[in-house]
Amino acid sequence: MPDSAPDRTDPFNWFHAWMAEAVASEPNDPNAMTLATATQSGLPSARIVLLKEVDPPGAPARGFLFYTNHQSRKGDELGANAACALLFYWKTLHRQIRIEGRVTHVTDAEADAYYASRPRISRLGAWASLQSRPLPSRGHLERRLAEFETQFPGEAIPRPPYWSGYRVVPERFEFWQDMPFRLHDRTTFVREGGGWTSGKLYP
Repeated sequence: MPDSAPDRTDPFNWFHAWMAEAVASEPNDPNAMTLATATQSGLPSARIVLLKEVDPPGAPARGFLFYTNHQSRKGDELGANAACALLFYWKTLHRQIRIEGRVTHVTDAEADAYYASRPRISRLGAWASLQSRPLPSRGHLERRLAEFETQFPGEAIPRPPYWSGYRVVPERFEFWQDMPFRLHDRTTFVREGGGWTSGKLYP
């Protein structure tokens, strides 16, 4: 193992160790992750989203949270097929983590708490944006935003019923560390019953 991890038998602890180093080294958005889904015809579909929460070390490890409009393209795809993959890539550390699993919905209380923590314009934007739907013009979006600013003039902005979060419950991890001459280090964890089975892959 080319790096030190607090618990090499637990992929969540390993994730926290690498994320902490990424927070200290990455200039922008160390919590950025590629979310890959599939269309109903089986075609791949990927985009960058932000990890908003993962259970802290010592707590029961449930999964990786992100929030979005459930009527967006990714929401539609996850509604038809809950299987997905995440990819974290930290260029300064020459590392990546691949995660495969399935999504579950967060509770209303979790979604309400996160939504309330967002800036006011971001909360209004969740109402104004018909995410992933055709947009006639930028001005059309700005007019919709102005309409909702009038409708909700203060800080009490309810969460839209179609805006919530997903928790990616992992079934497989792969930790990848760049090594000289492309002899990279790759460690996998696969969920089996209540635990994890780990192994190595050729680079």
